[in-house]
Amino acid sequence: MTIELIAGAIKAILMILLGLNLSLFLLYFERKGSALIQDRIGSNRVTITGLGKRLGMPNLGIINTTIADPVKMFTKEDFVPAGADKFLHTLAPFLALFPVMITFVVIPFGDTISIAGHRIGLEAANLNAGALYLLATIGLGVYGVALAGWSSNNRWALLGGIRATAQMISYELAMGLAIVSVIMTFGTLNLQEIVRGQGGVWFGFLPRWGIFVQPLAFILLLVAGAAESKRIPFDLPESDSELIQGYFTEYSGGKQAVFMLTDFAEQALLAMLLTTFFLGGWQVPWLLRDGFHLPGGAFLAVPALIVSILGIIAFLVKVVALCIFLGLVRWTLPRFRYDQLMRLGWKGLVPLGLLNVLLTAFVVVATGRVQ
Repeated sequence: MTIELIAGAIKAILMILLGLNLSLFLLYFERKGSALIQDRIGSNRVTITGLGKRLGMPNLGIINTTIADPVKMFTKEDFVPAGADKFLHTLAPFLALFPVMITFVVIPFGDTISIAGHRIGLEAANLNAGALYLLATIGLGVYGVALAGWSSNNRWALLGGIRATAQMISYELAMGLAIVSVIMTFGTLNLQEIVRGQGGVWFGFLPRWGIFVQPLAFILLLVAGAAESKRIPFDLPESDSELIQGYFTEYSGGKQAVFMLTDFAEQALLAMLLTTFFLGGWQVPWLLRDGFHLPGGAFLAVPALIVSILGIIAFLVKVVALCIFLGLVRWTLPRFRYDQLMRLGWKGLVPLGLLNVLLTAFVVVATGRVQ
């Protein structure tokens, strides 16, 4: 029991650190990746005693984005406008970030590993109703955004908060329908079991990943998740050209940094969800517990520990690849108008999500998989 408790605490810390470090990577990619796409240099001014030059990478901007910018943000003055509700103004950034952080703990980043004779699952919290927990925690994020706009005593911040609330609630429905389709397909609410259900192959070579079973649900979750994270082309709540800075107009210093961190953490969480539900999670194509079963009948034995490590690496590679893809989308597509944004959610994604749920239910019943 002691080993399991210690292992659970370590796994929870690791998943939260993974989410935060992915957010840091996305901050770097936000600055330098966008610069490459827009044919400019980007952050390249800060070094620590010439470290960048000695390593032969003076223009990478790593010191800027990973050290200088965060230190600058968290050491700026914490300004609270006159007439604002100081308690709620301070609480709002926490309420925006906290639900995302506690969602990371149910994401399985590997299969199992043996420690001192104990079989430890590689997820911080193996919940039988993990998918329901996921939907519940994601839905809590709207409170931080709404309170930030309302507590600031600023009409533009209030408008940004209203926009964000309407957008998040609208696209949460489409996101929920996509996840429901996956739950019906695999017959479980447990995220680890959903990943295990994507093991094996079809036709001797094609991985049994969720994207091949639920391609429409993948698109729905991808689009709805991008809208949930309020990133371009769905950044209407914080569009600088229209609302100054949206719901966090009156935030500065560390509080503003927390809101920015929340956006990146939501993007990292979306990449993890897409990986878990549709890209096999930690599954490696043709790799089972005893080794690689390659197409054509070839077999390559692999030790159990190496199998577990390869699963963790596969999960991380898929997540990082999706994060990069989402970043490329951000710097490629133009922003929607607000009426287009809401029309896409209510007249596009929601009807498609309902149709997908009905088709999935029909297939489940027709194939006799109803318990």
